[in-house]
Amino acid sequence: MRIPAHSVCTAIRDDIVAGVYERGGRLTEELLARRYGVSRVPVREALRTLEAEGFVVTRRHAGACVAEPTEQEAADLLEMRMLLEPLGASRAAQRRTEAHLKVLRGLVRLGQERARRGGSEDLRSLGGWFHETLAQASGSPALTSMLTQLRHKIAWMYAVDAPANPVESWAEHGAIVDAVARGDAERARAITSLHTERSTAAHRLRFGGANGVRNSQHAVNMSSLRH
Repeated sequence: MRIPAHSVCTAIRDDIVAGVYERGGRLTEELLARRYGVSRVPVREALRTLEAEGFVVTRRHAGACVAEPTEQEAADLLEMRMLLEPLGASRAAQRRTEAHLKVLRGLVRLGQERARRGGSEDLRSLGGWFHETLAQASGSPALTSMLTQLRHKIAWMYAVDAPANPVESWAEHGAIVDAVARGDAERARAITSLHTERSTAAHRLRFGGANGVRNSQHAVNMSSLRH
């Protein structure tokens, strides 16, 4: 069964974010096709998409390579996120559905419970799902797409420290949902702005290390891409 290019794109992007391919490292179609068990056609399409997203650059005599963002470019991403996430929350207060609210409230309940018990890895995943759902609740596919792309690139460029007070952090998530549920766009924007500003302070650049492709002998499971 032919694996679609967008699935190959997701797999390559995830490996770039995870550091399997170092900044500046070459990405040859032949090796990528072999790694992911696909033909070169979806790999070629995926590389074009990743170049448009800023993860890949095409260099003369070298072909496709992992991009090497500067510190200023990385800082710009955080500033863009600080502007767009509050906008998304404001729009969500005006356009959210009951289905969005149900998911957001469920994530807040889980997050607050885990925050009281501890467990930063679970909280990180729950936080990602929360902000993804909040973006979707904005009712703007363009804004949702931009925020998703920002999250991918920020995860690639930055390591994030766990919140000093996860209970307080999830209380802020709860306050955002309360404002969204009431349709209070300004309060949703203000709380999200404060929350995003505090979160940004916990980001540390990952830059550094040798170029090239990191040795990775683990098998790549593409079975989920076939469904």
